[in-house]
Amino acid sequence: MLTERQKRILWAIINNYIVSAEPVGSRTVSKKEGVGFSAATVRNEMADLEEMGYLEQPHTSAGRIPSQKGYRFYVDHLLMPQKWTSSDLLSFQQLFSQNIDRVELAIQHTSNILSQLTNYMTICLGPRVFIDRLNHLQVVPLSDRSAVSIAVTDRGYVQQHRITLPEDVSVSTIERLINLLNHRLKGISLSKLKATVHQELTNELKRYMDHYEQTLDLLDQILHIHHEERIYTSGTTRMLEQPEFQDVAKMKMLLNFLEEDQRLIQLLEPNTDGVHVRIGDEIHMEEVNHCSIITTSYMINGEPVGTIGVLGPTRMDYQRVISLIDILTQFFSQQLSSMYEDE
Repeated sequence: MLTERQKRILWAIINNYIVSAEPVGSRTVSKKEGVGFSAATVRNEMADLEEMGYLEQPHTSAGRIPSQKGYRFYVDHLLMPQKWTSSDLLSFQQLFSQNIDRVELAIQHTSNILSQLTNYMTICLGPRVFIDRLNHLQVVPLSDRSAVSIAVTDRGYVQQHRITLPEDVSVSTIERLINLLNHRLKGISLSKLKATVHQELTNELKRYMDHYEQTLDLLDQILHIHHEERIYTSGTTRMLEQPEFQDVAKMKMLLNFLEEDQRLIQLLEPNTDGVHVRIGDEIHMEEVNHCSIITTSYMINGEPVGTIGVLGPTRMDYQRVISLIDILTQFFSQQLSSMYEDE
């Protein structure tokens, strides 16, 4: 474990390097407010911190830079949450007060805001199930006990999956069920189909459908619609303006990576317990092993529905980004919940 002096020196080095992107020398650290140690003392401690793996020394410089281990210790033990004033909170709230009536626009808007405020790249994972609305359903029998359920959304997205037909449910019952669903569910978002059925159609199904329990089982199969995840990005140019990406090879590798949606989806590991920070090799992807990703989930009525992340160099301003993604996601979740209730 580090001594209090080593913690203070490591804290000073990382904060200085985040701002300057230049290796930090002992004289610079000793002059920093809140350090209070001589340059010689700082130099000795920096050598120890390097030996323990918290600092690295570039070959061309007498100064030190943080290692990934150093950043991890900084995030886990040295970082204090940024305190927002009431004026800050009001400004953030006003960013989400625009009259946006489409979920995908709200997600892109939030992505843009977070990128502008952090000066890094923002990546949002938004489930299509909360965006697309049902256009119509169809069931195509394949045999006595097997059929294909087809769902078409208002955006032309088609999903089909195999279902098992209950023995006691006739073809005419299935036709009546599908006609009822198409009549009552058209225009409903995919995420609300089952809730709408249970809230509004249960009594009707009991009255008009034979073999009610089997019909419910069939209904659950028909409405078991998987969602596709959509990626929203903002701030790629801001990311490339960081000094780390003046290296053409790094820049090309990053740009190629950002073109692969499935890789981006893997990057945004879902989490429901606050803000997560992964640094460098912790991401387990070679293309971004010189980056950090900070992620959290956004909610609709308390349920996690998507992930938002900020991607930047390992030299990112962790305090600001963690605090921003936390507070802005809260406002964003409130906005989404309000939009969802108004549907």
